[in-house]
Amino acid sequence: MTKFAFIFPGQGSQFIGMGKDLAEAFPAAKAVFEEVDDALGQDLSGLMWGGSEDDLKLTANTQPALMAVSVAAMRALESAHGIGADKAAFIAGHSLGEYSAMASAGAISVGDCAKVLRIRGNAMQDAVPAGEGAMAALLGASPEQAAALCANGASEGPCEIANDNAPGQIVISGAKPAVELAISGAKEAGVKKAVLLPVSAPFHCSLMQPAADAMAEALAGITIQAPAAPLVANVTATAGVDPESIRKQLVEQVTGQVRWTESVQFMAAEGVELTIEAGAGKVLSVMNRRTVRALEGLTMGTPEEISAIAERING
Repeated sequence: MTKFAFIFPGQGSQFIGMGKDLAEAFPAAKAVFEEVDDALGQDLSGLMWGGSEDDLKLTANTQPALMAVSVAAMRALESAHGIGADKAAFIAGHSLGEYSAMASAGAISVGDCAKVLRIRGNAMQDAVPAGEGAMAALLGASPEQAAALCANGASEGPCEIANDNAPGQIVISGAKPAVELAISGAKEAGVKKAVLLPVSAPFHCSLMQPAADAMAEALAGITIQAPAAPLVANVTATAGVDPESIRKQLVEQVTGQVRWTESVQFMAAEGVELTIEAGAGKVLSVMNRRTVRALEGLTMGTPEEISAIAERING
């Protein structure tokens, strides 16, 4: 059988209507959305399926919403075809996607996950006053080039690599003047393109320390069990199942770098030939092909895709 991993998208993959067809086709998927709504005391599914894009884009809504769609897709696959996270070699998620991975693999309850992600979204939004932080994408940059630009920008405040998404696709984060200074030297440094991102806060940098403190407190109050498959952590790009290590890594992840390129390389080196992106969109599948050309990537966000995945795995 093909060795595969389930992967889970992060912020930016959301769209109005996501997951609705799953809820209509699979009772197990519908139950996930109901569980999230109950945990939050909010009709989040109603917002996801018929609300405004601006409301869905609010970090405090986006994070539990994307988790709900990912877990719903996984529950649909498991209930209809008997394929759960335990059949995978690894699970991995991009930023908030780590929480989706954990909930899908039975490490955190869906209700606890929704509540913690609501706290995470609010804490990340509140950590830095609006307009004081920034993020920028460096296209065609190596990690070394990105680090040099960050060092240059650091005279104006914190400026750090936030996401190493794929070769030639690095995101930096920090104080707005520092990020602007960093990208002003991009062309001179041989970077193809540097663009400020339309984000509400400077995620995955040291300015997020207040959010990391809030997450340490929130995560201390919930039960974490060993996931059904090893979790490849964003901050280490290696896999593990120890609940206390995972709890620590989820806190570190708020201020730490999302080492996605290395995570994909790690899974491929361990023999993974196929990644299945559970939830909304196909952002990770596209990035992964840039990292490991031979890696097959499938998406799983609709009833049709779930049937196709089951056929592919069960052969």
